[in-house]
Amino acid sequence: MKLTKTFKVFFENEKSGGLLLLFVTILSLWFANSAFQFEYISFWETDFNGHSITHWINDGLMTIFFLLIGLELEREIYHGELSSVKNAALPIIAAFGGMLVPAGIFLALNFGTATQNGAGIPMATDIAFAIGILSLLGKKVPTSLKIFLTALAVIDDLGAIIVIAVFYTTSISFINLAIAGGIWGLLFILNRMKIHNLIPYLIGGVVMWYFMLNSGVHATITGVILAFVIPFGDGGEKSSSYILQHFLHKPVAFFILPLFAIANTCIAIESNWHEGLGHANTIGIILGLVVGKPLGIILFSFLGVLVGLCSLPDDLKWSHILGAGMLGGIGFTMSIFITILAFHDPEVITFSKIAILIASMLAGLFGFIFLKYVLKKRISK
Repeated sequence: MKLTKTFKVFFENEKSGGLLLLFVTILSLWFANSAFQFEYISFWETDFNGHSITHWINDGLMTIFFLLIGLELEREIYHGELSSVKNAALPIIAAFGGMLVPAGIFLALNFGTATQNGAGIPMATDIAFAIGILSLLGKKVPTSLKIFLTALAVIDDLGAIIVIAVFYTTSISFINLAIAGGIWGLLFILNRMKIHNLIPYLIGGVVMWYFMLNSGVHATITGVILAFVIPFGDGGEKSSSYILQHFLHKPVAFFILPLFAIANTCIAIESNWHEGLGHANTIGIILGLVVGKPLGIILFSFLGVLVGLCSLPDDLKWSHILGAGMLGGIGFTMSIFITILAFHDPEVITFSKIAILIASMLAGLFGFIFLKYVLKKRISK
C-alpha cells in the first residue's frame, strides 16, 4: 500500500514529536521534584490576566492543536484513509471499541461516586506518543499498520473532542454561543464564495474562540469547527487547507504539545503517592488504558470483520491489531486534558495524572515489546 506525501509528513512529524514529548515530560517531572520545585511549579501557576499560564496553554494554545486535528480529519475524509467506506470501516469500528470498553471499565469501578466524571479519561489515544513508539520498530512495520494506528488515533481524538463538548460543559451562555455560531456561519459563507485568503478565517477564528471561551463550551472546540470552514478546494499544495495544515505541523509537534506536556506534568510527587493508586479512580484509569483499550479495539475489530462490516488488510494479522490496541492505551495528552476538565480537586487531578503516566508507560512498553516479537516472528518466516 502506497503512502501519500501528506501522510508521510504527518507520520514523520508525529514520530519526532512523540520522542520530544517523552523527553520534556521526564525533564518536567525532574524539575517538579528537584530543589527548584517551588519556583518551577509557581511559575506555571503565575496569574496572567486572570488565568494561570497553564490555563492559557490549555484553553488557548491547545486550540491550535485541535485546529490541526480538524484539518487532518478533513483531509482523511476527503482524500485519505477515511475517504472510502472500505478503508474507513476498520479503524472507525476499532476506535469505537477503544473508547467504549475503557469507559465501561472505569464506570464499573466509579459509577455513583464523586469520580465518575472521569469516564472520558481512558478513552483517549495520544497520536504523537503512539506513532513515536511504533516508529522505533523501524521499516519492518507494515504500511497498513501505520495507517490503521494513525486513522484510529485521529478518530479517537474526534471522539474525545465530542466527549469534551457534550459531557464536560457545565453551564452555557447561549448569547455567546450564538455569536460564536454566527461567526462560524459567516466564515462558511466566505468558504462557499470561494474566498481562499486565510486571513479572514484566522481573524474570525480568534474572535469565535473568544466568544466560545465565554460560552461555557470548551474553547478548544473552536479549533475543530474552524478547520471545516477553511477552504479545502482540491486538497492540493496550493489549497488554503493544505497550506495551513503544512504550516502548523511543526509548531504543534515541536512547541505546543511539548509546552502542554511541560505545564501539565509539573507534578510534585509526595512520599505517599502510591496510596492514590488504590483509589477506584486511578485503578479505573490504569485498567481502562492498559486493558480496556487493546480489549475494545481487538474485540470490536474482530466482530466488525465477522459480521462483514469491514475487512482485515492482507498484510495485517490479528496480532498486529492487538499490538496497535496496546499502543492505543497511551492516553497522555488527551487523557490529561480531560482530567483537568473532569475534576476540580487538586489531589484527585494529581493522582489521575500519575495514573495516566503509569498507564501510558505500561501501554507503550507492552505494545513495543509485543509488536517487536510479532514483527520479528513475521520476518523470520
